[in-house]
Amino acid sequence: MPVIGSTGSGKPGPMTLPILYSFRRCPYAMRARLSLLMRGVAVELREVVLRAKPAAMLEVSPKATVPVLVLPDQRVLDESLDIMRWATAESGAADWMSPDDAMLVADTDGAFKHHLDRFKYADRYPADAVDHRAEATRFMQRLDGRLDRRPMLDGDRLSMADIAILPFVRQFAETDRGYFDALPLPALQRWLATFLGSPLFGRAMTRFAPWQDGDAPVVFPADMSENC
Repeated sequence: MPVIGSTGSGKPGPMTLPILYSFRRCPYAMRARLSLLMRGVAVELREVVLRAKPAAMLEVSPKATVPVLVLPDQRVLDESLDIMRWATAESGAADWMSPDDAMLVADTDGAFKHHLDRFKYADRYPADAVDHRAEATRFMQRLDGRLDRRPMLDGDRLSMADIAILPFVRQFAETDRGYFDALPLPALQRWLATFLGSPLFGRAMTRFAPWQDGDAPVVFPADMSENC
């Protein structure tokens, strides 16, 4: 995909890279960036400040959440899994997700995320955070069992299922690192530690200044020749 720059406006002009609106710490946006890195697909990245979302992003995606990918033909993808699927197709790769993997990701986005939110943001919900922590832990026990005899969820290599789930396990672990580290889940803890120490995660978490209209384009990944 050629790098030809941006019009500098909220919408991409002809022959531009796709535009990705992202927020560094959002696990859904992490998914999008990780998939772009894994698939070797370049975009123009626009870092968003959540308390001051740019009008250009809100114009193309009124749901006002990240990530948002605006394609050169003006199509808009504003669900993280759709962006991951697009990156896979754009790269020509055939390995998306098996039905079992897709179900595991759906359970992550559904029940696990429900309990994670009520544990992480306990002050926002009239519920017992400890109970929700316990329910989330049961899901992680399921992941640990799957990882017990293989390094990654789908075998020996990092897959789309891994990068769809890892940012949320990371979010749980960082909510109470002492609790997470004390859990008898060695395979899951090894899996997360491997991910957090990887060059892939380091590149995905590169800091960028918040985007403003008129800024020079920021190409992500910056060096497409570098091995992730």
